[in-house]
Amino acid sequence: MRVKVLSRNPDDYVRETKLDLQRVPRNYDPVLHPFEVPREYTRALNATKLERVFAKPFLSSLDGHRDGVNCMAKHPKSLSTVLSGACDGEVRIWNLTKRQGIRTLQAHEGFVRGMCTRFCGTSFFTVGDDKTVKQWKMESPAYGEEEEPIHTILGKTVYTGIDHHWKEAVFATCGQQVDIWDEQRISPMCSFTWGFDSISSVKFNPIETYLLGSCASDRNIVLYDMRQSTPLKKVILNMRTNTLCWNPMEAFIFTAANEDYNLYTFDMRFLSSPVMVHMDHVSAVLDVDYSPTGKEFVSASFDKSVRIFPVDKGHSREVYHTKRMQHVITVKWTSDSKYILCGSDEMNIRLWKANASEKLGVLAPREKAAMNYNQKLKEKFQHHPQIKRIARHRHLPKSIFCQIKEQRIMREARRQKELNRRKHSKPGSVPVVPEKKKHIVAVVQ
Repeated sequence: MRVKVLSRNPDDYVRETKLDLQRVPRNYDPVLHPFEVPREYTRALNATKLERVFAKPFLSSLDGHRDGVNCMAKHPKSLSTVLSGACDGEVRIWNLTKRQGIRTLQAHEGFVRGMCTRFCGTSFFTVGDDKTVKQWKMESPAYGEEEEPIHTILGKTVYTGIDHHWKEAVFATCGQQVDIWDEQRISPMCSFTWGFDSISSVKFNPIETYLLGSCASDRNIVLYDMRQSTPLKKVILNMRTNTLCWNPMEAFIFTAANEDYNLYTFDMRFLSSPVMVHMDHVSAVLDVDYSPTGKEFVSASFDKSVRIFPVDKGHSREVYHTKRMQHVITVKWTSDSKYILCGSDEMNIRLWKANASEKLGVLAPREKAAMNYNQKLKEKFQHHPQIKRIARHRHLPKSIFCQIKEQRIMREARRQKELNRRKHSKPGSVPVVPEKKKHIVAVVQ
């Protein structure tokens, strides 16, 4: 004969100490909890609302420059060190922890056009309007020692950009042509030209370190291989590309910032059409930089705003702006993937959080668990109309808001005109051109 006996193990419900959390018996059977999904939906809605409430991305501004900030560079070994060059030839080195400048030097006469750090972090290079390339020590000079560059190379033309190789003592400059230099020599190892226009920016690939990309003012993006004597290939767009940035996680992917308000992510093996067109800015995009994870990038624009785009999405997930911020000329994503720095016309460098509502500082274990739980809830319900609307909503300056509205009307008008033309033409005479192909003029091998 079987007898049912109530058996209770005190370990299941008695706390070991007074400080322990009280155990609450839970039965996860969905039949017993018919309102589990509505309950989770409410939690997801509250979590999304709170995310917008706590979204305070602006951290601080680094003041000190006496002219617009034209370029910036990250220190490869120190997270808290960043360098900036201004339009009056001044270079400043900043400590982000203290949020103040630790060193100032008058590097050039006229604009500092570009700067980059050596891969080991012991020195950095600057180029300016005075046709010189200068190499400087990263450490401040000793007491009584003068602030002098280690090397100075005097060129024949103005250099507009510079970038250092990721592993070797080699750097590249651009101006009338792309020059590859050895640090020990005063003449370039090799020079590349394709066309006769000025080149605005040059960037080394962080993975395939022999590859370079450059943007010229005749609307070209040209790719080079250091080991060859001629450029590889180029793609011609409708409008000029200001700069490009390579994805640090995918060797063949790069994103170009264009004058036609868009950014284009290309796979260098298939240049006939971009992988993705990123459209949200309402003025020329001046700079772009990838996050170290390679999943997102940040762009700076002439429309006085900074936007963060996921690599695989056509629209930005975040837009940053302040009342005082003018045209944003340069932008950098810090190496720990947590912060964004932008330099603008009105002499300020601003520090932002990459994730607007993220809490800074040490998190308690329960806080971390609650955060992860809320994150999963938001992901689970992200496509529900109410939650999607709240998560996407951003307050924009009136000028940007009105321009977005205007551009939407213009885009719709162009689309309607094309539909009408196709409707009243011979079938097949007006082909359907996809958005990705519209902006590419030609690819030259």
